[in-house]
Amino acid sequence: MVSSLANLAERSAAASEPKPAPLSESGVAPVIAAIDVGSNSLHMVVVRINPNIPSFTIISREKATVRLGEFCSQTGALTPAAMERARTALERFCRIAESFQVQDIVAVATSAVREAPNGPEFLKRIEQELGLRIELISGQEEARRIYLGVLSAMEFHNRLHAVVDIGGGSTELILGNGQEPEFLRSIKVGAVRLTQAFLHHDPPTSAELQALRQHVRGMLEAPIEQMRRIVEASQQPGSLTLVGTSGTIECLAQLDARRRLGAAPTRLQGYEFSLEALRAYVKELRSLTVAERQKLPGFGERRGEIILAGAVILEEVMTLLGVERIQFCERALREGLIVDWMIGQGLIEDRLRYHSSVRRRSILKLAEKYQVELPYAERVAEFALSLFDQTRGILHSWGSRERALLWAAAMLHNCGHFISHAAHHKH
Repeated sequence: MVSSLANLAERSAAASEPKPAPLSESGVAPVIAAIDVGSNSLHMVVVRINPNIPSFTIISREKATVRLGEFCSQTGALTPAAMERARTALERFCRIAESFQVQDIVAVATSAVREAPNGPEFLKRIEQELGLRIELISGQEEARRIYLGVLSAMEFHNRLHAVVDIGGGSTELILGNGQEPEFLRSIKVGAVRLTQAFLHHDPPTSAELQALRQHVRGMLEAPIEQMRRIVEASQQPGSLTLVGTSGTIECLAQLDARRRLGAAPTRLQGYEFSLEALRAYVKELRSLTVAERQKLPGFGERRGEIILAGAVILEEVMTLLGVERIQFCERALREGLIVDWMIGQGLIEDRLRYHSSVRRRSILKLAEKYQVELPYAERVAEFALSLFDQTRGILHSWGSRERALLWAAAMLHNCGHFISHAAHHKH
């Protein structure tokens, strides 16, 4: 397991390791689609796999808010209207995937289909009518693949991080340090589920909100106490880092960015906001009607209906964990499906090393994009790092962070040739 940027640089500067062969005999990078059939929304990503790094590049994202989690109140079954909305969205997803000539479609269904008595029949219908096979996964497996997705975008540097993913029907809690997860749990509290069960007035009454909060806390207390015991036993100094994924937390991050910065950034990856700010947003949202929430920038028609319940879940998670800030990650279950597929295909032999090398993969993708001659760049990087190590404590006192940046600079120093040989160092 690579546990530091210094080790990353050492591995990267060493002689080239054997690389897995591309899946296609023609040498064309394979294109894969991943579909997440969730309780609130259906999502699809289409990615191009680079087997040589290995990594993937997202080339298309699709979303449809179908509310599969709006169960029949008497039977708990998926409603005919919700199933038809989902079928229409999945048919569109399949057409889009075909337009990209995908090699494979990986699809999973989560909380809503998992719990509905007619869930298996719905999946059978989709396979018969669309030819799309959807795997019904457990809550634990859903959490594991969310973890894979997060680790494809973030480095944990061998320190424990908590991950929370708030969906329509369930909330996944994960604890890990970039290696095998220490804790995986799916809890039946989700934004759609709780809105339907507790919030019957518009805006909700104080009694409704209190009942919602008590229910959430009661469901979360035991698993979060387990997480806290694991953190305490790890004896790692410093506060626990909390990472949040998926729609509810993304929406709240956008709201915070607009309030603090005046506009939401183009990318929210790594954006942080505080528990103090979240509590203020909960107070604000509880006083608004659904129509008023829908008018807030970035909320949209369907998110405005369920955002209050989702925000309460997040507030309780942060309060019980004792963390003051949360960091947003753009990748989650869908990207985790892609990583899991790559592992299954043998493209990632050491998945722990893969998870610890986000920076390395990014640099190699840039080098490949701009047609850098990698064997030459690797020799330059090896020489530069050797000089760095031999002169440490004599000419400089830099550490692992600067060493990793030197490796990146050495690997990319000839990118300018892509534009022109003349003045390539300036390009």
